[in-house]
Amino acid sequence: MIFTPTSIEGAHVVEQERMEDERGFFARTFCGEEFASLGLDARVAQSNTSYNARAGTLRGMHYQADPHGEAKLVRCTRGAIFDVAVDLRRDSPTHARWFGVELTEENGSAFFVPAGCAHGFQTLADATEVLYLMSTPYVAGSGRGVRWDDPAFGIVWPDPPAHGRTMSERDATYPDYRV
Repeated sequence: MIFTPTSIEGAHVVEQERMEDERGFFARTFCGEEFASLGLDARVAQSNTSYNARAGTLRGMHYQADPHGEAKLVRCTRGAIFDVAVDLRRDSPTHARWFGVELTEENGSAFFVPAGCAHGFQTLADATEVLYLMSTPYVAGSGRGVRWDDPAFGIVWPDPPAHGRTMSERDATYPDYRV
C-alpha cells in the first residue's frame, strides 16, 4: 500500500500496489501493521456499506462525538465518489480545513479519515457503493454532523446545487460550525 499524507493532519490517501498478470491483479487493501507503523488507528470494529442509486447523492458531513470518535477507511467499490474530510479537532494544526479526493472502483484508492474529523461524500455515478472500515462501532446518540455547505469550511463540491442533489433533511440542516 502507498500512503500519501493530505493537507489534514493524520488523513491519508491509501493507494493499492497492484500485482498484475494475465488473470488480473491482486492488491492488499488493509494491513494493520502498516497503518500502525504510521501511527494510524488500525482497529476495525465495524464495517459498513452505503449504496447510492443516483449520481449527485450527498451524504455527510458526519462524525461521532467523544468518547466514541471514529477513524474511517473509506473505499468506493462500485461507481465513483468525491470523498471529503473536515478537521474538527480544536487542538489540530489543520483545524477547520477540508480535503477531498476522488475514489473510484477503477483507481481502488481509499481515504483514511482520523477520529475527530467529519466525513462525507458526493456520488459521481449512478449505482455507487461505498465500503467503510470503522475503528469504533456506531453508538446511538453520539452521531453528529456539520453542514455540507457551511461557509466556515468552504468545501468545493464537484456538482453544484443547480444540477440537483439528493440528500437527507438532517444533512441539509445541520447548524453552522463555530470556528
